[in-house]
Amino acid sequence: MPANLTPQYHAAEEAYRRAVTIEEKIEALQEMLAVIPKHKGTDRLQGDIKRRISKLREEGQKKARTGGYNPFHVEKQGAGQVVLVGYPNTGKSSLVAALTRAKVKIADYPFTTAIPTAGMMPYEDILIQMVDTPPLTPEGMPPGLLNTLRGGDLLLLVVDAGSPDCLEQLEEMLSLLILKKVILEKNSGGRMEQGDRGEDEDRQGMDLFGRRYLPYLVAATKMDLPESTENIKIIRELMPELPLTSVSVEGNVALDSLRDAVFHALQIVRIFTKAPGKPPDMETPFVLKKGGTVLDLAYNIHRDFPNRLKNARVWGSARFDGQIVSRDYILEDRDIVELNV
Repeated sequence: MPANLTPQYHAAEEAYRRAVTIEEKIEALQEMLAVIPKHKGTDRLQGDIKRRISKLREEGQKKARTGGYNPFHVEKQGAGQVVLVGYPNTGKSSLVAALTRAKVKIADYPFTTAIPTAGMMPYEDILIQMVDTPPLTPEGMPPGLLNTLRGGDLLLLVVDAGSPDCLEQLEEMLSLLILKKVILEKNSGGRMEQGDRGEDEDRQGMDLFGRRYLPYLVAATKMDLPESTENIKIIRELMPELPLTSVSVEGNVALDSLRDAVFHALQIVRIFTKAPGKPPDMETPFVLKKGGTVLDLAYNIHRDFPNRLKNARVWGSARFDGQIVSRDYILEDRDIVELNV
């Protein structure tokens, strides 16, 4: 059976030939796999593409292990990693400094942040990692930044609400991240609804071709400037579904609202545990992705627990306090769980 390859496939194949870095090659191969006609005539070609992707990933991991220090790699800490993205002088560093105790460099001139800098944002009983990054430019993004973005759990797109170019910068930023397949064209404030996903995308935001899409929020900073209110009004009218929070580090305007938005967008739940016959530990919750089960909690506590687990008691979301539930019971935020092994 003839392959009948499409022009889109040949364009992706040409991009693969021109690719220089491992990342560029993987991206082109993923695009080839996405647009290739799916029938028996292309089965062998699809298998070959998948093998090349796998080999390149192994090569990239090997280089990462032996290549020494990578300034753009940020080790995840806390309940989730939020990566800030924005153009020069939009207030990313000031926002990270206001939300965390990180010692970031803040100045009125552009490109103050040369490499990613992380800090921990307290939110009720957990800590969320906030990562400041080098700025985007109309020409694109600094080398190495793409992997930083893709490694996060949530993107926070930062725009200067007082700038006359804030709408254009936001549109350019969204277009660039969509082009790089970091985010989907449709966003639902930290979660993907069923209608926003193609048939090749799973519930975790990763499609069958290995592409992982991130949820995102938008933070419009410098709301203390006189032009900001009108600019935000225009953005909201043109993009009514955009998950946007207006803030200002001057006077801590709406920073608590931004903290709430970040927590909900991460789609996580906090679970407290208790030993039989003892009060619960309400100081240090375990953090699961929303939809996590009793079995997921057991695995987070200790890898041997899932095999030994008999049942669990739940206080909070259960029909009555202390109800015995099965291993696949889905836990809700701030549930208290007693595991019986």
